[in-house]
Amino acid sequence: MTHSILVTGGAGYLGSILVPELLALGHKVAVLDNFMFKQNSLAHVCANPNFSVVNGDARVEATLRPLVKAADVVIPLAALVGAPLCAKDPVGATSINRDAQLALLGMLSKDQRVLMPITNSGYGIGESGKFCTEETPLRPISLYGQHKVEVEAKALDRGNAISFRLATVFGMAPRMRIDLLVNDFVYRAVYDRALVMFESHFKRNYIHIRDVAKVFIHGIDRFETMKGRPYNVGLSDANLSKAELCEKIRQHLPSFVAVEAPIGEDPDKRDYIVSNERIESTGWKPGHSLDDGIRELIKGYTMIRNALYGNV
Repeated sequence: MTHSILVTGGAGYLGSILVPELLALGHKVAVLDNFMFKQNSLAHVCANPNFSVVNGDARVEATLRPLVKAADVVIPLAALVGAPLCAKDPVGATSINRDAQLALLGMLSKDQRVLMPITNSGYGIGESGKFCTEETPLRPISLYGQHKVEVEAKALDRGNAISFRLATVFGMAPRMRIDLLVNDFVYRAVYDRALVMFESHFKRNYIHIRDVAKVFIHGIDRFETMKGRPYNVGLSDANLSKAELCEKIRQHLPSFVAVEAPIGEDPDKRDYIVSNERIESTGWKPGHSLDDGIRELIKGYTMIRNALYGNV
């Protein structure tokens, strides 16, 4: 069965992978994005007659409402993503990550379906050696995590929604993000061959960008049996500390050196291990390992370098 799907923020890191996959399955996909990063990440799908795009702001009701009305499935990806960016612009983060999302949910009829991306950083600092499940109390520390937790509660309250509590995402995409932890560490390993870590014992879970796209498609296909619940989405064999992640990267780049900083702290406070048993029990399985992602990133970084103001 195919759907009319609205993806806000659909030209971003996740959308640039997800939207082509949805179109390939025959869905009709409308994207709303403000293209704030000047990306052309969906250029390759413009020839598809099932694809439409609006250059606009998800906070503007007059722009959003007609797009919502035409959709039977909504995937709200538009956001300022990550704790550092939200701390830098708390007013923008509040208006986009919370207010606009709550307004969108208020526009929906009871029959329209929502698949909501949420960060598992909502778990904050977990108990040592104890897995966070979907029943674990949420204790978000960052503004980004606080907004996501609030929006998730509102979405699930309406009943016709699924939320995916995403682990830290990694992997190459047409709209690349080098700031994500695995992507950042591999980039530094490739170009600097060295890294200084803060709080290297902090653990978190990881997931490949293509497996995130895959879980949204999984949720669309199994919506009636999955709706009304949150799902952790990550690699069950990748609950790793930053130091352990560096060891993984060193297996692929032996010259890489990582050291612990004697002072300072991680700006994105999260330290927990996560159980992905609930989503796996629905039949979803990831297709890309952490090692697959590291190999992919090494290849990708031979093509791109973040050197806007350098000649080499």
